[in-house]
Amino acid sequence: MQDLLDWLLQVLVMNLRAGAFLLSAPFFGSRMLPLQIRIILSFALGAFVMSQVEAPTMAVLTSFQVIPLILQELAIGLCVGLTFTILFASAGLAGEKIASSSGLSFSMQVDPSGSGQTPVVSQILTLFLLVIFFSINGHLLVFALILESYTVVPIGAPLVLDGMIQAGIDAAGLMFDFASSMMLPIVAVLLIINLAIGIITKSAPQLNLFSFGFPITIFSVFVLLTLSITPFAWAFSDLTNAIVDFLRTLIEGMQNG
Repeated sequence: MQDLLDWLLQVLVMNLRAGAFLLSAPFFGSRMLPLQIRIILSFALGAFVMSQVEAPTMAVLTSFQVIPLILQELAIGLCVGLTFTILFASAGLAGEKIASSSGLSFSMQVDPSGSGQTPVVSQILTLFLLVIFFSINGHLLVFALILESYTVVPIGAPLVLDGMIQAGIDAAGLMFDFASSMMLPIVAVLLIINLAIGIITKSAPQLNLFSFGFPITIFSVFVLLTLSITPFAWAFSDLTNAIVDFLRTLIEGMQNG
Protein backbone atom coordinates (compact mmCIF):
# COMPACT_ATOMS: atom_id res chain seq x y z
CA MET A 1 0.00 0.00 0.00
CA GLN A 2 2.88 2.36 0.77
CA ASP A 3 4.42 1.68 -2.64
CA LEU A 4 1.09 2.48 -4.28
CA LEU A 5 0.85 5.80 -2.43
CA ASP A 6 4.42 6.66 -3.42
CA TRP A 7 3.64 5.89 -7.05
CA LEU A 8 0.48 8.03 -6.99
CA LEU A 9 2.46 10.91 -5.50
CA GLN A 10 5.04 10.63 -8.28
CA VAL A 11 2.34 10.51 -10.95
CA LEU A 12 0.67 13.56 -9.40
CA VAL A 13 3.90 15.55 -9.61
CA MET A 14 4.70 14.29 -13.09
CA ASN A 15 1.35 15.37 -14.52
CA LEU A 16 1.41 18.88 -13.06
CA ARG A 17 3.02 20.29 -16.20
CA ALA A 18 0.64 18.49 -18.55
CA GLY A 19 -2.36 19.30 -16.36
CA ALA A 20 -1.52 23.01 -16.23
CA PHE A 21 -1.14 22.99 -20.00
CA LEU A 22 -4.52 21.30 -20.53
CA LEU A 23 -6.12 23.78 -18.14
CA SER A 24 -4.86 26.85 -20.03
CA ALA A 25 -4.76 25.58 -23.64
CA PRO A 26 -7.58 26.32 -26.12
CA PHE A 27 -10.30 23.67 -26.50
CA PHE A 28 -8.68 21.39 -23.91
CA GLY A 29 -9.18 24.00 -21.21
CA SER A 30 -12.60 25.20 -22.39
CA ARG A 31 -16.05 24.16 -21.29
CA MET A 32 -16.48 22.20 -24.50
CA LEU A 33 -14.34 19.44 -22.97
CA PRO A 34 -15.72 17.96 -19.73
CA LEU A 35 -13.57 18.25 -16.62
CA GLN A 36 -13.51 14.47 -16.15
CA ILE A 37 -11.92 13.97 -19.57
CA ARG A 38 -9.29 16.61 -18.84
CA ILE A 39 -8.39 14.94 -15.54
CA ILE A 40 -8.16 11.50 -17.14
CA LEU A 41 -6.09 12.87 -20.01
CA SER A 42 -3.65 14.65 -17.71
CA PHE A 43 -3.19 11.55 -15.54
CA ALA A 44 -2.72 9.43 -18.66
CA LEU A 45 0.00 11.81 -19.85
CA GLY A 46 1.60 11.75 -16.40
CA ALA A 47 1.60 7.94 -16.31
CA PHE A 48 3.15 7.83 -19.78
CA VAL A 49 5.82 10.33 -18.78
CA MET A 50 6.60 8.13 -15.77
CA SER A 51 7.65 5.36 -18.16
CA GLN A 52 9.92 7.69 -20.17
CA VAL A 53 11.43 10.09 -17.62
CA GLU A 54 12.90 9.40 -14.23
CA ALA A 55 10.60 10.72 -11.51
CA PRO A 56 11.85 12.71 -8.51
CA THR A 57 12.85 10.64 -5.54
CA MET A 58 10.60 10.30 -2.53
CA ALA A 59 13.19 12.15 -0.46
CA VAL A 60 12.55 15.23 -2.58
CA LEU A 61 8.79 14.78 -2.78
CA THR A 62 8.44 14.48 1.01
CA SER A 63 10.59 17.54 1.80
CA PHE A 64 10.20 21.28 1.40
CA GLN A 65 12.03 21.05 -1.93
CA VAL A 66 8.77 19.89 -3.50
CA ILE A 67 7.18 23.36 -3.13
CA PRO A 68 9.42 25.21 -5.65
CA LEU A 69 9.32 22.09 -7.85
CA ILE A 70 5.51 22.20 -7.99
CA LEU A 71 5.48 25.95 -8.70
CA GLN A 72 8.03 25.48 -11.48
CA GLU A 73 6.06 22.69 -13.14
CA LEU A 74 2.87 24.75 -13.00
CA ALA A 75 4.70 27.76 -14.45
CA ILE A 76 5.99 25.74 -17.42
CA GLY A 77 2.58 24.26 -18.23
CA LEU A 78 0.73 27.56 -17.84
CA CYS A 79 3.30 29.47 -19.91
CA VAL A 80 3.07 27.01 -22.81
CA GLY A 81 -0.73 26.79 -22.59
CA LEU A 82 -1.33 30.54 -22.39
CA THR A 83 1.09 31.17 -25.26
CA PHE A 84 -0.82 28.57 -27.26
CA THR A 85 -4.09 30.32 -26.41
CA ILE A 86 -2.75 33.73 -27.48
CA LEU A 87 -1.65 32.43 -30.88
CA PHE A 88 -4.90 30.47 -31.29
CA ALA A 89 -6.90 33.67 -30.74
CA SER A 90 -5.73 35.02 -34.11
CA ALA A 91 -8.77 33.54 -35.86
CA GLY A 92 -11.18 35.06 -33.35
CA LEU A 93 -9.53 38.47 -33.60
CA ALA A 94 -9.72 38.38 -37.40
CA GLY A 95 -13.40 37.41 -37.21
CA GLU A 96 -14.21 40.27 -34.84
CA LYS A 97 -12.59 42.81 -37.17
CA ILE A 98 -14.43 41.39 -40.21
CA ALA A 99 -17.72 41.51 -38.30
CA SER A 100 -17.20 45.10 -37.16
CA SER A 101 -16.28 46.21 -40.70
CA SER A 102 -19.29 44.55 -42.33
CA GLY A 103 -22.00 45.49 -39.85
CA LEU A 104 -22.29 41.98 -38.40
CA SER A 105 -20.95 42.97 -35.00
CA PHE A 106 -24.53 43.05 -33.66
CA SER A 107 -24.85 39.33 -34.49
CA MET A 108 -23.57 37.98 -31.16
CA GLN A 109 -23.73 34.50 -29.71
CA VAL A 110 -22.67 32.96 -26.42
CA ASP A 111 -19.16 31.56 -26.74
CA PRO A 112 -19.20 27.89 -25.63
CA SER A 113 -15.54 28.08 -24.61
CA GLY A 114 -16.17 30.98 -22.22
CA SER A 115 -18.88 32.97 -20.54
CA GLY A 116 -18.93 36.00 -22.84
CA GLN A 117 -20.50 36.78 -26.18
CA THR A 118 -18.54 37.02 -29.42
CA PRO A 119 -19.58 37.75 -33.03
CA VAL A 120 -20.81 34.77 -35.02
CA VAL A 121 -18.13 35.34 -37.68
CA SER A 122 -15.46 35.09 -34.99
CA GLN A 123 -16.88 31.81 -33.71
CA ILE A 124 -17.12 30.38 -37.22
CA LEU A 125 -13.46 31.13 -37.91
CA THR A 126 -12.43 29.75 -34.50
CA LEU A 127 -14.30 26.50 -35.11
CA PHE A 128 -12.82 26.33 -38.62
CA LEU A 129 -9.35 26.69 -37.10
CA LEU A 130 -10.15 23.87 -34.67
CA VAL A 131 -11.17 21.61 -37.56
CA ILE A 132 -7.97 22.35 -39.48
CA PHE A 133 -5.87 22.01 -36.32
CA PHE A 134 -7.20 18.52 -35.54
CA SER A 135 -7.31 17.40 -39.17
CA ILE A 136 -3.56 17.93 -39.64
CA ASN A 137 -2.80 16.32 -36.24
CA GLY A 138 -1.76 19.57 -34.61
CA HIS A 139 -2.91 18.28 -31.21
CA LEU A 140 -0.57 15.29 -31.51
CA LEU A 141 2.34 17.59 -32.34
CA VAL A 142 1.57 19.77 -29.33
CA PHE A 143 1.31 16.75 -27.01
CA ALA A 144 4.64 15.51 -28.40
CA LEU A 145 6.18 18.88 -27.52
CA ILE A 146 4.84 18.66 -23.97
CA LEU A 147 6.34 15.18 -23.58
CA GLU A 148 9.59 16.37 -25.14
CA SER A 149 9.72 19.25 -22.67
CA TYR A 150 10.43 16.78 -19.85
CA THR A 151 13.69 15.94 -21.64
CA VAL A 152 14.58 19.49 -22.66
CA VAL A 153 13.62 20.99 -19.30
CA PRO A 154 13.91 18.20 -16.69
CA ILE A 155 11.88 18.39 -13.52
CA GLY A 156 13.68 20.62 -11.04
CA ALA A 157 16.06 22.15 -13.62
CA PRO A 158 16.56 25.96 -13.43
CA LEU A 159 14.41 28.02 -15.77
CA VAL A 160 15.15 31.12 -17.85
CA LEU A 161 12.29 33.39 -16.78
CA ASP A 162 13.24 36.19 -19.16
CA GLY A 163 12.66 33.89 -22.13
CA MET A 164 9.22 32.94 -20.83
CA ILE A 165 8.19 36.59 -20.43
CA GLN A 166 9.55 37.51 -23.85
CA ALA A 167 7.67 34.57 -25.38
CA GLY A 168 4.36 36.01 -24.19
CA ILE A 169 5.18 39.39 -25.75
CA ASP A 170 6.27 37.79 -29.04
CA ALA A 171 3.12 35.63 -29.08
CA ALA A 172 0.92 38.73 -28.81
CA GLY A 173 2.77 40.29 -31.75
CA LEU A 174 2.34 37.16 -33.84
CA MET A 175 -1.36 37.06 -32.97
CA PHE A 176 -1.91 40.54 -34.43
CA ASP A 177 0.30 39.66 -37.40
CA PHE A 178 -1.67 36.54 -38.33
CA ALA A 179 -5.03 38.21 -37.64
CA SER A 180 -4.11 41.16 -39.87
CA SER A 181 -2.99 38.93 -42.73
CA MET A 182 -6.27 36.98 -42.57
CA MET A 183 -8.71 39.86 -42.31
CA LEU A 184 -7.03 42.56 -44.42
CA PRO A 185 -8.14 41.21 -47.85
CA ILE A 186 -11.80 41.06 -46.82
CA VAL A 187 -11.68 44.38 -44.97
CA ALA A 188 -9.98 46.04 -47.95
CA VAL A 189 -12.70 44.87 -50.34
CA LEU A 190 -15.39 46.02 -47.89
CA LEU A 191 -13.70 49.42 -47.70
CA ILE A 192 -13.84 49.74 -51.50
CA ILE A 193 -17.52 48.70 -51.47
CA ASN A 194 -18.30 51.27 -48.76
CA LEU A 195 -16.53 53.98 -50.75
CA ALA A 196 -18.60 53.07 -53.81
CA ILE A 197 -21.80 53.12 -51.73
CA GLY A 198 -20.83 56.52 -50.35
CA ILE A 199 -20.36 57.93 -53.84
CA ILE A 200 -23.69 56.47 -55.02
CA THR A 201 -25.64 57.76 -52.00
CA LYS A 202 -24.04 61.18 -52.46
CA SER A 203 -25.16 61.38 -56.07
CA ALA A 204 -28.58 59.88 -55.32
CA PRO A 205 -29.68 60.93 -51.79
CA GLN A 206 -32.88 58.88 -52.01
CA LEU A 207 -30.71 55.74 -51.79
CA ASN A 208 -29.94 56.02 -48.08
CA LEU A 209 -27.44 53.90 -46.19
CA PHE A 210 -29.90 51.56 -44.49
CA SER A 211 -32.06 50.76 -47.51
CA PHE A 212 -29.25 50.47 -50.05
CA GLY A 213 -25.78 50.27 -48.51
CA PHE A 214 -26.38 47.92 -45.58
CA PRO A 215 -27.90 45.01 -47.60
CA ILE A 216 -25.10 45.27 -50.18
CA THR A 217 -22.46 45.19 -47.44
CA ILE A 218 -24.03 42.15 -45.76
CA PHE A 219 -24.36 40.29 -49.06
CA SER A 220 -20.78 41.19 -50.01
CA VAL A 221 -19.28 39.84 -46.80
CA PHE A 222 -21.15 36.55 -47.20
CA VAL A 223 -19.81 36.21 -50.74
CA LEU A 224 -16.28 37.12 -49.63
CA LEU A 225 -16.32 34.63 -46.76
CA THR A 226 -17.54 31.90 -49.13
CA LEU A 227 -14.77 32.64 -51.61
CA SER A 228 -12.21 32.78 -48.79
CA ILE A 229 -12.80 29.26 -47.47
CA THR A 230 -9.78 27.76 -49.25
CA PRO A 231 -7.42 30.67 -48.43
CA PHE A 232 -8.55 30.52 -44.80
CA ALA A 233 -7.83 26.78 -44.72
CA TRP A 234 -4.28 27.32 -45.96
CA ALA A 235 -3.83 30.26 -43.57
CA PHE A 236 -4.99 28.14 -40.61
CA SER A 237 -2.64 25.35 -41.69
CA ASP A 238 0.26 27.82 -41.70
CA LEU A 239 -0.91 29.14 -38.34
CA THR A 240 -0.88 25.63 -36.88
CA ASN A 241 2.68 25.05 -38.09
CA ALA A 242 3.71 28.44 -36.71
CA ILE A 243 2.18 27.56 -33.33
CA VAL A 244 4.10 24.28 -33.16
CA ASP A 245 7.36 25.98 -34.14
CA PHE A 246 6.83 28.79 -31.64
CA LEU A 247 6.06 26.40 -28.78
CA ARG A 248 9.14 24.34 -29.65
CA THR A 249 11.29 27.48 -29.55
CA LEU A 250 9.68 28.50 -26.25
CA ILE A 251 10.38 25.15 -24.62
CA GLU A 252 13.98 25.09 -25.83
CA GLY A 253 14.47 28.68 -24.66
CA MET A 254 13.38 27.84 -21.13
CA GLN A 255 16.57 25.85 -20.63
CA ASN A 256 19.04 27.20 -23.17
CA GLY A 257 18.19 30.88 -22.89
